[in-house]
Amino acid sequence: MPAYVIAHLREAAPHPEIAEYMERLPATFEPYGGRYLVHATQHEVKEGDWSGHVVMIGFPGIAEARAWWDSPAYREIAPLRSRHIEGDIIMVDGVPEDYVPTAAVTAIREAARIGDDEP
Repeated sequence: MPAYVIAHLREAAPHPEIAEYMERLPATFEPYGGRYLVHATQHEVKEGDWSGHVVMIGFPGIAEARAWWDSPAYREIAPLRSRHIEGDIIMVDGVPEDYVPTAAVTAIREAARIGDDEP
């Protein structure tokens, strides 16, 4: 199953270390099968506050995403970003192409019935 690293990065003042990070980043994730899915593109906010930038990197699986995140190559350059850009970064499993939310819906319906006195 695919996995994704998604970053919601706040606006930051231009800095040479950010440029260096961006130049070096692809070489750190490519050995793990990673590739940009979203980068340097505009986004349209429909709900909430998503000011800043969105970056999304896809991996063949969660193991490859974790291996990249923990790799010496990435750990070496991560401070170039984190010193200058605040944000949130998550790692998440994807779903198979034939995914349907039946199990998730069933779990929600069952949880909603807990403590429900009606038959």
